[in-house]
Amino acid sequence: MAVPEELTSVSLKPEPFQPLLCIVDFHHARGPEISHWIGLPDSSPDPLVENSSWSLIPYMALPDGAHSSSETFSYFTLLHEPTRRSVFGISCTQQVDSRDLAFREEGVTRSKVQKAVVCLMPGAGGMGRLRERLGGVTAGWFEQRDFRDRGVLEEFQRSLVGETELQEEDQYFGLGLRELVHKYKWQTLVLFKCLLLQPKMLFFGSTCEALCQMQFALISLIPGLVRSLQDCASPQLDSYAETVRKADGVRTSDRSSLLSYMGLPLQLFGKGSMFGPYTPLQQLDSLADEDTKGYLVGSTNQLLLGQKERYCDVLINLDEHNVNVLSPWLRQAAVLSIADRRWIDFLTQAVNDTWDEADTSRPKTHTYAGSEEFIRLQFEEYLLALLSSEKYHHYLTTPVPPDPKTLLPNIEGDPSNEFHPSFLEAWRQTSNYALWNRITDTHLFDIVEPKHPCAGGLSIEDVQRRLATQVAELHLDERLTATAGVVGKKLADGRTQVTSAFNRVWADIEMMREAQRQRAEEARDAAAVNVPPPTSPRPNGAGEKGSVLDKLPKPDVQQAQATVQAAGQKAGAYLSSWGSWAAEKRKGWGARPAVDQDTFTSSTPEAVLQNDHKITMTEDEKRNVSKQPRDHEARREKS
Repeated sequence: MAVPEELTSVSLKPEPFQPLLCIVDFHHARGPEISHWIGLPDSSPDPLVENSSWSLIPYMALPDGAHSSSETFSYFTLLHEPTRRSVFGISCTQQVDSRDLAFREEGVTRSKVQKAVVCLMPGAGGMGRLRERLGGVTAGWFEQRDFRDRGVLEEFQRSLVGETELQEEDQYFGLGLRELVHKYKWQTLVLFKCLLLQPKMLFFGSTCEALCQMQFALISLIPGLVRSLQDCASPQLDSYAETVRKADGVRTSDRSSLLSYMGLPLQLFGKGSMFGPYTPLQQLDSLADEDTKGYLVGSTNQLLLGQKERYCDVLINLDEHNVNVLSPWLRQAAVLSIADRRWIDFLTQAVNDTWDEADTSRPKTHTYAGSEEFIRLQFEEYLLALLSSEKYHHYLTTPVPPDPKTLLPNIEGDPSNEFHPSFLEAWRQTSNYALWNRITDTHLFDIVEPKHPCAGGLSIEDVQRRLATQVAELHLDERLTATAGVVGKKLADGRTQVTSAFNRVWADIEMMREAQRQRAEEARDAAAVNVPPPTSPRPNGAGEKGSVLDKLPKPDVQQAQATVQAAGQKAGAYLSSWGSWAAEKRKGWGARPAVDQDTFTSSTPEAVLQNDHKITMTEDEKRNVSKQPRDHEARREKS
């Protein structure tokens, strides 16, 4: 890949600084300190003497909480004062049980021995691959169980000196760009816009390595910026702005030439700005310095959260996965337009559709769409459209109105408004904008079309896609599954509890019935034992309280009334038959006929009683009825 002369003369020129290694020990009394330098020429002075800021290397190499992990990586920047360039450091911290050491050094008083191997490089490219190599070398050194043997570290340092320039795809290896888009979604574009505005950005997280990689992933979205960080270690450096020149021409078939002609990379870390992936508390003074206008730093210390309003305009909390824009001016400037939101939603969907939890670095479909290279090129297209639209805005707003014939026929109005006017107004006040505007041609829109990649107003598809994204973020399937399991368990527990309650109620009822039966039996037994001898009834049925008479069943009044009524009906039938018989006798008495025994017999009350009335009489009643007529007849004859 061809490299433009401007970049070659500035950022890709071989640095005089050679890669170095150092070993950081943790002393129980003095704290972290550098014990050995590897790769330092014999005639070279002590680096700590030449570079005053390098005294912070032990604190950068051993971040907060490193003792709680078996392996920890840290990334940081240093100022190399002899060359006035930035140096990039990466450390690998490991620990081993002191009882397993083949040689126990003096001063080892703790059960664990912790050391960090620090690698200092002249450039930030290829940090991902360097991390893998450093981790393997450090693990091999610890496996020896004798820290006096540093041969493996010396060989590693010599291999770093002889390395050539890395390819572009190797420079971005292992930066976790897909994870950045997957976790922060549309807020990724908010972070990108904030980065262009050069505010004070603070990344916070409990894991130092993830904290640093997320920052490198963010700055990798600016094409060529990772290779142009020579001024990022101190806000006093500004070598890029002092040496960069305007491109004379462009070869559209050469991507590097095109990017250089468009003014990329934007110099975000120059005069007044700095970049520190991991910044210990000992470096807070440089952050609070009045010459420091903006920075991108990371910390794992909770103390900064309590003073976030003082130290940052934007707080990115990796533990909680949120972005908190604290400054009012930045909150208004970093707002997304409708086209911005449509564009980042498309990009987020491409990442989410290919997301693989087992391997987050590449799409599960192993395709180009959704890959880290795909994401970087999408942001490159967005940034080129922004730069071209801004130049076209200048062309439209010149004091002398342009000839309508010179306007682009397929562009209506001012295309820069699609990137939100508030953001553009704030960006025009930054130092990187001033430098970019100075070194670029006024007609960039003739090379790149000045149009937002997703220009246009709000549509139904935008609303539907946004709703679908928000619903997907709720994880309803997972929550409903978990809720169904909880509800099912609660129902089963409730059914068990209700069944147990009913069983207890029925058991209590049975106990009450059994108790009542026992009391009744005891009462009957007591009544049988305590019955008094028969005596004359007391007047008015009076008796002692609790006597046997009081316990006898009371007579049934309704049954007695029914018996009396039936007896009354029988007596009425009897008197009616007797009246009929007497009436017949009166007729015979008036005529005095001869008495016929058969007739008499047939007309006796006994015969009458056998008529339809069918009254049943006892033998005594029949004799009394038969006797009464004879007695009456005898008294009549006698008289």
